[in-house]
Amino acid sequence: MLKTLIFGFVVGIVATIAAVYYIPVVDQHRESSVISVSPNGGNSEAFYISIPMDRIMIGAPNQPNPLPPELAWPEDAVFEGVRTEMFKVRNARDIVVGVGSRVAAQNDELGDSIEWVLHFPARGTFFVSMPAQSADGSQRVGSLRAGTREFRTLNGQVSERWIANTDAGNGDSPDGRIELMTRFVGEFADVEPVAEVAEGAR
Repeated sequence: MLKTLIFGFVVGIVATIAAVYYIPVVDQHRESSVISVSPNGGNSEAFYISIPMDRIMIGAPNQPNPLPPELAWPEDAVFEGVRTEMFKVRNARDIVVGVGSRVAAQNDELGDSIEWVLHFPARGTFFVSMPAQSADGSQRVGSLRAGTREFRTLNGQVSERWIANTDAGNGDSPDGRIELMTRFVGEFADVEPVAEVAEGAR
């Protein structure tokens, strides 16, 4: 029940952004999608989040540096081990194309899981759940659970991995970035597990 409540809170934020489409104030610009065809069928697309500059919000119990700074996070014990973040999401051309939320839960009440909600103006929204444990020591692999508009009739998988920044000489460089790799197909097609191996899952 609580997990549903937290998810509803995050979806509510994303839904507010999505409402711009249904009650448009201005014409939305759609950036061209950077999609490739997977060898075994389906389409693949990569999204990136640079840390810390693309982080919009971070909330967790006893978080020493909440973002925004005035954010007051619930102190109830049931939220122990729950961490919620919101980000700007970039495409492979490093252009911001949407927003995403990530809820990580590691406690007895909610179980161990990670859930993503990503919204792309003029395209739609999709929800992904994945285990807290990495699939191969480098990345987590989750499944598309629901989608709207462009993603409504699709199924498939999303992998998450952390790519650390190795350019220690530049003080303005990000700590690294999160890569989200999607592989979506039509709702009746089969999807094989994501097999890509990469370094440094966070």
